[in-house]
Amino acid sequence: MLEGVQRYYSGKVAEHGPTARGVDWNDSVSQELRFDQLLKVCDPSAAFSINDYGCGYGALAGHLARRGYEFTYTGFDISEAMLAEARALHEHRFVGRDDELEPADYTVASGIFNVKLDARADEWEAHVLRTLDRLDGLSTRGFSFNTLTSYSDPDRIRDDLYYADPRVLFDHCKRSYSKWVALLHDYGLWEFTILVRKDAA
Repeated sequence: MLEGVQRYYSGKVAEHGPTARGVDWNDSVSQELRFDQLLKVCDPSAAFSINDYGCGYGALAGHLARRGYEFTYTGFDISEAMLAEARALHEHRFVGRDDELEPADYTVASGIFNVKLDARADEWEAHVLRTLDRLDGLSTRGFSFNTLTSYSDPDRIRDDLYYADPRVLFDHCKRSYSKWVALLHDYGLWEFTILVRKDAA
């Protein structure tokens, strides 16, 4: 199922290079807005480690540096074309296999659930839940992710994309991972972000 997704994103970065459009976002402004939502799970008052699950060309690493965070970063992506761009741009660790990742304070995932191509909805939803289990297992202090929202206008919905019900994923995270879960659905994009903290801080 993910082979098609890998080809999709490898094609995007080949066409547009290491840019927001190269990871299928409209522009860098919306890309950085997403990063700011995802990073709300982190405590920036001290150094932390972070896994970027679906890192693309490593744009989050640059964003963290520009924001002045003190961090140790590992990026993971299924696209070797993306990883080649990331390694050329950044001096961080990038891996192409999930089992090469080690637990970090935080794990974030931006956009990895959006492109389902021709996968059946039930297959993709099962994949999403398995991946959330993995994000939880990789994170000692918390994790965050975003996905397109089922509240999108009907005329904007595409068959090859996945639109999640934020109520369902919030409930799943609350019941499965932590008492401290936040749902962000107020930042002007056709998506939402969920933050899962392992402690109240």
